[in-house]
This record gives sequence, structure tokens and C-alpha cells, in this order.
Amino acid sequence: MSVPDYMQCAEDHQTLLVVVQPVGIVSEENFFRIYRRISSVSQISVRDSQRVLYIRYRHHYPPENNEWGEFQTHRKVVGLITITDCFSPRDWPQTFEKFHVQKEIYGATLYDSRLFVFGLQGEVAEQPRTDVAFYPNYDDCDTVEKRIEDFIESLFIVLESKRLDRATDKSGDKIPLLCVPFEKKDFVGLDTDSRHYKKRCQGRMRKHVGDLCLQAGMLQDSLVHYHMSVELLRSVNDFLWLGAALEGLCSASVIYHYPGGTGGKNGARRFQGSLFPAEAANRHRPGAQEVLIDPGALTTNGINPDTSAEIGRAKNCLSPEDIIEKYKEAISYYSKYKNAGVIELEACVKAVRVLAIQKRSMEASEFLQNAVYINLRQLSEEEKIQRYSILSELYELIGFHRKSAFFKRVAAMQCVAPSIAEPGWRACYKLLLETLPGYSLSLDPKDFSKGTHRGWAAVQMRLLHELVYASRRMGNPALSVRHLSFLLQTMLDFLSDQEKKDVTQSLENYTSKCPGTMELLTLPDGLTLPPVPFTKLPIVRHVKLLNLPASLRPQKMKSLLGQNMSTKSPFIYSPIIAHSRGEERSKKIDFQWVQGDVCEVQLMVYNPMPFELRVENMGLLTSGVEFESLPAALSLPAESGLYPVTLVGVPRTTGTITVNGYHTTVFGVFSDCLLDNLPGIKSSGSTVEVVPALPRLQMSTSLPRSAHSLQPSSGDEISSNVSVQLYNGETQQLIIKLENVGMEPLEKLEVTSKILTTKEKLYGDFLSWKLEEILAQFPLQPGKIATFTMNIKVKLDFSCQENLLQDLSDDGISVSGFPLSSPFRQVVRSRVDSKPTNPPESSKVGDASHVKDGIGSHVARSGFIPGSHLPHHQRDLGDTLEAILNFKYSGGPGHVEGYYRNLSLGLHVEVEPSVFFTRVSTLPATSTRQCHLLLDVFNSTEHELTISAQGNEELILHASECQRMAIQVDKFNFESFPESPGEKGQFANSKQLEEERQEARGLEISSKLDIHWKIPSLRRRGEASVEGLLNQLVLEHLQLAPLQWVLSEHLSKKAKVEGEGLNIVIVSSKERDVLVDGQLCDCGAAASCRVGDPVRLEVRLTNRSPRSVGPFALTVVPFQDHQNGVHNDDLRHAVSFVGSSTFYLQAVQPAGESACLGALLFLYAGDFFLNIRFHEDSVSKDLPPSWFCLPSVHVCAQEVQA
Repeated sequence: MSVPDYMQCAEDHQTLLVVVQPVGIVSEENFFRIYRRISSVSQISVRDSQRVLYIRYRHHYPPENNEWGEFQTHRKVVGLITITDCFSPRDWPQTFEKFHVQKEIYGATLYDSRLFVFGLQGEVAEQPRTDVAFYPNYDDCDTVEKRIEDFIESLFIVLESKRLDRATDKSGDKIPLLCVPFEKKDFVGLDTDSRHYKKRCQGRMRKHVGDLCLQAGMLQDSLVHYHMSVELLRSVNDFLWLGAALEGLCSASVIYHYPGGTGGKNGARRFQGSLFPAEAANRHRPGAQEVLIDPGALTTNGINPDTSAEIGRAKNCLSPEDIIEKYKEAISYYSKYKNAGVIELEACVKAVRVLAIQKRSMEASEFLQNAVYINLRQLSEEEKIQRYSILSELYELIGFHRKSAFFKRVAAMQCVAPSIAEPGWRACYKLLLETLPGYSLSLDPKDFSKGTHRGWAAVQMRLLHELVYASRRMGNPALSVRHLSFLLQTMLDFLSDQEKKDVTQSLENYTSKCPGTMELLTLPDGLTLPPVPFTKLPIVRHVKLLNLPASLRPQKMKSLLGQNMSTKSPFIYSPIIAHSRGEERSKKIDFQWVQGDVCEVQLMVYNPMPFELRVENMGLLTSGVEFESLPAALSLPAESGLYPVTLVGVPRTTGTITVNGYHTTVFGVFSDCLLDNLPGIKSSGSTVEVVPALPRLQMSTSLPRSAHSLQPSSGDEISSNVSVQLYNGETQQLIIKLENVGMEPLEKLEVTSKILTTKEKLYGDFLSWKLEEILAQFPLQPGKIATFTMNIKVKLDFSCQENLLQDLSDDGISVSGFPLSSPFRQVVRSRVDSKPTNPPESSKVGDASHVKDGIGSHVARSGFIPGSHLPHHQRDLGDTLEAILNFKYSGGPGHVEGYYRNLSLGLHVEVEPSVFFTRVSTLPATSTRQCHLLLDVFNSTEHELTISAQGNEELILHASECQRMAIQVDKFNFESFPESPGEKGQFANSKQLEEERQEARGLEISSKLDIHWKIPSLRRRGEASVEGLLNQLVLEHLQLAPLQWVLSEHLSKKAKVEGEGLNIVIVSSKERDVLVDGQLCDCGAAASCRVGDPVRLEVRLTNRSPRSVGPFALTVVPFQDHQNGVHNDDLRHAVSFVGSSTFYLQAVQPAGESACLGALLFLYAGDFFLNIRFHEDSVSKDLPPSWFCLPSVHVCAQEVQA
């Protein structure tokens, strides 16, 4: 026997072998259609008996194997069923002849046969025959199963007769010797009368009867015969047949212990009749022993038809452990015979199946290892493939998965052996796929992204390479690309640098013809190959969704309910949904994207390849809203380390968008890489809200960009920064162009400014603008530009405490040396470092110049102050002002939903000093309603500078030069100023309130002075302010007293001087003038009158103080000034009073008035002065003297013209 049956199992020993074959030309489909119906009748119960008959069908069986039927009866073909097509009665004789020819092949062993004829009708088909069945077609054959059952019953009848005939043989000592084919020549010439020969014949026959009993369903009888055969054959050393008897004994015991079978067949077989209840209960006990044979039970010929004695006296069945031992013994006997290789191989297979059920894998592997080394005849390639495949299945059965995969891979390689004319690459590929589980390989890349690597990487890579090659030879390039991609993705860590280059080069060659996709590949057998995304090319370590730039971030307008108030539930807290909301918050990011704007996601990637990696078509994978991904291409250097990559896209609709991953094209393979499948990735969240579209502004300015980036304490980001350099007091125009570069119209714009914290005092409005012009252009359509003009005015403190000029020697009031604060620190830098320490006498300051009376500026000049006279400390000449200009704008759908954007402009102003006021003082003027303000002005620039006040002549100052300028000013009525905002409760104490009032007074004084400077060489100009320079004492000398005195000739003509604080006021019908008899009498001008005409005088007092004053007594004293320092007070003959020269005023309440009248007569022509004096006993001692200073009235008496 040369063809092994690898599907054999122990229970096959009880089956009858029936061959089903076609006769003539029968289509394969029709044949197997009937074959499946025939093979469905695999067992029947014997009529009038409890025995069951089992049938094993084969559609192909080698005739040479049939020659071993006497050795083991289950190998003998006892039934033949043929199927044929016959459509004409003329063809029937030829068809029936073919049936007889087919029977002759197995004729020596056949018990019975049947012929199924399809398509023949008529007289021939109507003739009753037992061995032939006629059917009109393959559809109308309902009685096939019934005929098969009848056929099996006929086989049983023959089998039972043969069993009985062998068991009751009365031929005495003439028992025939059963032989296997290769033994016949060895027994020629032997002594057939010897005792040894007779025992051999008896033992073999007993074993043969045991086979027949087992096939006939008499299990217990077969056990007895096998035991007796073993004893007989062991005594004569007939090892081949002894092995067969032991194998029969093992098979019967296996059938008894494992009714479900060992071949993996479904359904347990029913054993009836031969099993007795006592042993059925103990059949699984391991202590069951081999039966003990009583020699007295044997007849002279060794066969006793009555086996009841043995049944009653023996434990016939082997234990599970003994079954394996007997298999080992039988196989050892088979191994002694070269021609019994197939028998030995099949016995090993049967033992392995039994051991698999017993969970004894190591012992089973020993049997399989023995089967591997059994030397058979020269096998064909198909037989080798079958052998290796069965070995693989058996190893898989006992749990040796890698060993199973090894033999299956050998079978796959055998399919494409060089000796095969047409290699079976499809079969090879299919077998290779079946080896994957054994090598811990899966075609799903997700299985390799969790935990450590399983299996031997070197073997896995070899297997994947073989899959790639096999799929290419199959003519399926898509499969080759998929497997090569899988190799590169899952085995990247185990590839050497050279292997990485080779694999990627091969992959590029394949993808040039068939690009890699993310589609499922379905094989013909239904197996699907999942896509292989390149998550390691490149490796992504961190994913971060980026917020929009500061100028594009949407902000929600505040509502009454608050931004974080949820209206979905009426409850403040719900424990049912708190956990789910927490998970949502962990994934959702706290900023928003805007519909139609470019959004960014940053990835930190790493190139693990030893060469430059080119990634094409890299973009984002999103869900939730319509999203337009803008692909990018990048080139990563070899082993680059973490490298930032920014992917961009544009959301086209609103809602909640989730970034699921990214897609790439690497080496021609398109990959969709999901974040959930990336191992070890760090992410700050992947879900963000997309708000409705908003306009987008782009800003440009007339000033250059600044290198200084403002850092506001609030953490706001500045969109852009500009810088400018200005002198203190200078004003600069900033032109801002706002272009709507978005797709939505600009409908709303609000502009605010914020000055960053500065240690210096800033006077006036630093930034000022008007929105009317730009708002008139709204709504601003996309692509349009709006122009916005802003004024930048820097006005810091102009004070400096260094006295660079000597004090005035005049008798007037001088206020000097008080501390003043300056933004430029209290040091003046020397401009002339080469000057000697002791200057020449000519350069020293002499007496103060004369202060001239006049309407213009009064200047007390000094010589140029050299650098040696400047302070020894150095002075920082610059300061910095910083401000933020915020543009809050909105429009389009976003405006409807309550969103806006904020565009910020950072302004950096370098302030250079222009002029300093190093000293401030006051001098009285000729008029009581005026005074002189003296300012020492220092030019701190490097250029020539001019300064002017009240639009009068300019004072020229050279670089680092200091001069004194006197400005005649009208005194101020501070009490008439409107209440400042700070006086309405903003300040917490009186000190702050007083400071606020003082600042308001300084602003008023500075605006009236109108001091301007100009640098002609630079064509730059500005203003200078005395705000912050004036202390309380100076302010007292610049204000009018609250008592107002009025002198007039007529009631309709009054001279009045008003002020705030402590002021002396003289009022007339023409403001700031004093009239006597209709003539000017103040400010140094003389009032004229005629000699002899009486002049009426009226003195009126208005009390604006908060207290009651008076009564007062005033005396008018006329005098003449001879212009030489001598005053003539004795004018009794020149001036006569009409009435008394003393005026009396009653007490005046706050806001009240009191007046007195008088008259005088000038008798001679000349210049006269009227001095009004208060009586000392009538003046309140607690009131300031300045409240009672009345001006001297100058009257010019002229002769009457003829």
C-alpha cells in the first residue's frame, strides 16, 4: 500500500468502505450533487437488531490499497456505487458494460454494487432490476436515499455471513493463512504442519474475525477476538499482524471510550447491543485492564464460536492510558517492516487524534515527530502537499500552533516547487495566509498597536515577504502593496537601515503601478484585508488644536444671563449627567473656530527612517461639520527628532467639529490615520465649536512697525505694534487703514484705548480720535478700505528743580526752590563738556534785567550757561509711553449670534525732552488785576529752539541754553470755575480733592498761557505746559480775591476784574477796564477830565467769599508823582472833595453787595493819582491784606478849551 489516508481515525475500523464513482461522462456538478445525498446515509440500524452499521464513502480509492483488505477489513472496498448518464436505449448496453468493467477493479472484495442511471426512460428503465436504478433526471430522484439504505442492508447480510463463516470454521487444522501482498513470496516452501505455522494462522484469523465483528457492530466480541489474537501472535513473533491486532484492540477501546469520535465528526455515534450496562458505567475509568485469556476457552483450531465465557471472565476494554501504550507498541512493530510505512503513518495519525482528546499534547507531538520521519516511496508533489498540510492540521489540533504554521508553510512552498510545470501560486498564497495565526501574525494592523510585540519578528518578516512575492506572482499588485505596507508599518522597529531602504524602494515600485488605498480588499474565498494606515511614517507624538490669532478670535458679547449659563436644564446641578458632561469637557476645547476662516492643528512628528521622508497630501480628518482640508507636503530629514507640522483647513458650516486624525500619502500609499489608533499620543482635546462667519479686518498704519512687543498685564495679545519718537509736547497724526479682507460686511466698530501703567504723570489726552467719518462708510463691504485718523499727543511734566539762573533781585514776590517732579529725572546733561570749570567773569550772570511794562512778554535775559555750571549728575533724556488701541468689530451671521472680534494695535512712543521749566515765580504788575509769571526755560535738545507764549514774539534758545521769560497774565477767578468731576465724590479724602482742584487750575492757566516751542531745523513743533509746576503759593498770587471793588463815575460804566480764589476785582462796563468819568483809569492809562467839572466816584463791594465781611471805612487820598521818587500828598489847593473824602461801607453778607457815593473837583490842570486807603481799625485782622488792595486811579485834568 503506497497511498496513505491522512484522514483516518480509530473509529474508521468499524466502517464499511463504499466507493462512489462516475461511469462515462458525468458533469462534476451533477456527480457531487448525488454524492452528497448518498454520503448523507452514513449509518443505519440493523433490522431486528440493536446493532448499527457505519459506512465510509470515498469517490476515489487506489486499487492497490484494496489489496490490504485482509490485513485490516476497513481498508477493503465492499460496496461500489456508480453514477452515469444515459439518454438513449441504444447506449444502455455500452453503459452497462462499463459498469461491469468498473466492478472488476474491486471485484475480489465487493459484497454488492449499484448503478444509478439518469436520463434513460422507456422499456429498459421499466424492467425491474435490483442492482440498477433508473431516474429520468437529477431533480426527479427522490428514492436515492432509500435505495442506499437497501444497499447497505445487503452489505450487512454479506458481512454477517462472512463473520459467521469465519467464526464457525470446522476445517480442523486447515485454517488458511491470511497474508499481506509483500508476504506471499516469503511463505513459499514453509512447513504448513508445524505448530508455529498453525498458531500464526489461528492468530491472524482471530484478528480477522475481530475486524468483522467490529464492522458488524459487535464491539465486545471484537475485543475478545483481538485479545486472543494478540496472545497467539505474540507467541509466534508475528510482529506485523501483532501490531494490527493491537491497533484493532486500541480502535475498539477508543470507540468504547469516546462515542463522539476522534475525527472531529459532528454527533455522537450510537452503540447498541454490544455494550452492557456494567461496563458502560466504568468505561472512562483509567483502571480498566487488558482481558485475561483462559487457554481452555480455545478449541483445537483456536477458534471457539461461543465467546460468552470470555465476556463473563474478562475486562475486555483498554484504559485510556493503555490505549496509547498499545499504539506505541503497534507502531514499533510496524516500523520493523519497510513496506508497512503507510500503515505505520496512519497509526501515528490515529494515536495523535486520540491524544488530542486526552489533552496530552507532548506525547502526541512524539507520534507526529515519528510520522514526519517515516520513509515512504517517492511521493508526488500533490502527495507531499497533502502530507504537510495534514501534519499542520494535527499540530494545530494538539495546540502546537507555530509547528503547525511551519508545516503549512512547507506545504505552501511545495505548491510552487521548481519541479512543478505550473506552480500553484494561488494555493501557495492561501496556505501562507493560513500560517499567519501560528506565527502570531494578524492582517489587522490594530493588533500591533497594543502592548508589546508577539512572536518572532524575523520569521514574521520572512513570511510577509513570501506573501508579497506570492501575491505579485498571482498578478494582484494591490495585494502586494497591502502586504508590503503591512510589513513596513508593523515591522518597522525590527528592520535594519538597509532593509528599510529596500522595502521602501520596492513599495514605491509597486505603488507606481497600483497606488495603495484605504479600501478593504476582499479575496475570492471571502477573506477581507483591512487597510494599513502609515501611523509610523511619520510618527506623531502630540496633537494640538491651535486657537485663532488674537486678532481673529471670536468673543461672545456678555448677556444678562452670563455666558456659562445653561438653558437646557432647570437644575443648577444634576448628578445624573455630571459624569458625561465631564467627559465632554475633557475633549472639548475652550476656544472657538470661525466659519470660513483658516484653522490650524499642530502635530509634533518624528521621522524614524534613516533617510529623508517625503510626506505628500497631508491633511486633516474631521467630522461634525463640512470641512475643507488644505493638504500640505513636507520633507522630514533623516531621524529628525520631534518636528512641528501645522495642518490647516476651513470649516464651511457651523456646529461642533471633531478632529479625528489626519491623512497622508507616503511612498505612494494613501493613509487615514485616526487619533484613537495612535499609541502614546498626547492630545489637549479634539473637539471645538465653530461659530458663524465674521468679517476679517487687516490693519495698516502710517507709522513703522515697532521692534518692541507690548506685554499687557491682562494677557491680551497685540496684533501689531508701531513706534514713533516724539518730543515732549509734540502732536503726531496716526493714519490707520482698515481693510475688510473677509467675506462678510463690517457692520459695527467700537474703538477704545488703554494706556499701560506708567510711573510718569501724563497731562491732557494722549490719544484722541473721531469716528463719525469712518462710521459713515458702514456697512464696509468685503475688499473695501476705511481710513481712521488718530492724534497722538505726549505732554509729560516740563519741570526741573535745578536753578540755572540767579534769583530776581526785584522787590516783587519770588517763589523758588520748591520741589518739582519730572519724568526725565532731575538731572540735566552737559552739552559743552570742554568748558573750563571756572568760567570767565564775562560769562557770569549779572543783575537781573529790568522788567519792562508793556502788553507783550517781559523777559529777564541772562548770558549762556556753560556746561560747567550744570549739575554734576547725568540726566536720562528719554521716556517711554505705551498704549493699546482696541478695535471691536462685528458683522454678518456672527454679529446676529452675538460674536465680535478684537483687533489690537500696540503703540510705543519714545518721548524725548524738549524744554524744561527749571524755576517758576511771580511779580506784581502795575495793575492789581494782573501779574507777571516768570519762567526759567531750558532747551534740552541738541537743536536751536524757539519758544513763545500767547502768540507774542519768539524767544530763541540755543542747545542746552537756559533763559528767563516773563509773561504778563490776567489774574484768575478760580471760584468761578465749574465743579470738576473729581469733586463729585470720586476722591476719598480732602487731600485728593485738593490735588484735583489744583490740576484743574493748572490746566486752565496753561491753556491761557498757550506756550509753544518750535525746532526750525527739524520742522517740528509742540506745546509746553506749566501743569504740575504751580504750587499753592504761586496759585495764590495768580488769583483774584473774593472781594470785588468797583469804582465808577456813572452806574452804566464799570470796570471789573474777575478771578477765582483770593482776587481783587474792579469792574466796569467794559470788562477788565476801570473808568472815571468815562475814561480808562487802570492798567497805567490815565482818565481825562476837565478842570472845574465835578467827577462822581462810586465804590461798590461784592462779597464772593463764604463769610460776612465789613464794615469798612475808605479814604481817598489824591497825590502827584514827580517821577523822581517824590510824591506830593498836599493837594488841598488843587483837589477839592464834594462832601467827605471818606467812604463808609456796611457789613456785606456772602454774595451780597454794598456801595457808597462821592465826588471831587480838580481845580488845576495836571496828572493826579487817587490812592484809596482802608482805615486800619476797620480792616479784619484775619483777612489777607491782598483782599484790600485797590488800584491807584490816574486822572489827567485838562484846561477847558476856549
